[in-house]
Amino acid sequence: MDRFEGMSIVLAVAEAGSLTAAARRRKMPLATVSRKVSELEAHLRTKLFNRSTRAFVPTDAGLSYIAAAKRILADVSEAERAVAGEYETPRGELSVSTLVALGRSCLQPILSEFLKTFPEVDVHLNLEDRTVNLLEEHIDVALRVGELADSSLIAVRVGEIHRVVCASAEYLESRGMPKSPDDLQAHDCISYPPMQSPSTWRFKRDRTDYVVPVRSRFVASNLESACDAARGGLGITEAFSYLLADSISSRRLIPLLQDFQPPPQPVNFVYSPNRFMPAKLRVFLDFAVPRLRERLAVPNGMTSKGGPRNRAARG
Repeated sequence: MDRFEGMSIVLAVAEAGSLTAAARRRKMPLATVSRKVSELEAHLRTKLFNRSTRAFVPTDAGLSYIAAAKRILADVSEAERAVAGEYETPRGELSVSTLVALGRSCLQPILSEFLKTFPEVDVHLNLEDRTVNLLEEHIDVALRVGELADSSLIAVRVGEIHRVVCASAEYLESRGMPKSPDDLQAHDCISYPPMQSPSTWRFKRDRTDYVVPVRSRFVASNLESACDAARGGLGITEAFSYLLADSISSRRLIPLLQDFQPPPQPVNFVYSPNRFMPAKLRVFLDFAVPRLRERLAVPNGMTSKGGPRNRAARG
């Protein structure tokens, strides 16, 4: 029997949790997947899975075999890529993952430059507002926001992002400058529901929580639309600093209530440690990290240490 194929099928069953899901993932007939698992168990003279009508759960022996199979298949894959020159010459497909708004506004322009510079590398950009599993979803590198959980992943810090409440200078001239969250009750607001409720906005300063009822004159389904509406003078909105940096630097938008915002969140590239780093990943990090740090630089009128300060009057 082909042991490498058997290992790959067993891994697919373990990750998918059933023969049917593994067959779909491998694009193989269900009967073939079932037969391959049975053949491998017969060869090993041990049971790898406890079967039920709903799922295949690895036995203790199965867990040990699956862990070893992962290491073996990873070593074989690295050996093949090394022979193909992937570790010496940047080539092949690079899979990159990040959040939708962050990817579109900051990462995609860098990827366009990268593709022009390295013509033998192709990029698969995965934009989803969730945390992907790099190993299970075959992602080479991910750009993540927030404190990282303890893991075996390698992280490269590229900057930080702030939550920013802002409005256009024209709007503030006609409606006045809010000095505290409670002042928002007298203003028109622009809400993006995943960040702030259309009816209630929340803030915190020191140990004091502020829960403020607001009137949302405009509710947007994405942050880009909320920022556009604020630039158009429709009211006050809240978004992330990387979407607002240019508008704040040019004074099209004025940051507000910065003493009432949480500390900034770190942004990191993360990738799995390998015995050898593929050239495509090495050159991508060398290319993208300094450019991303520049894009995530704190806008004028804000400070990164200890959180942003309230300098709305100066823009």
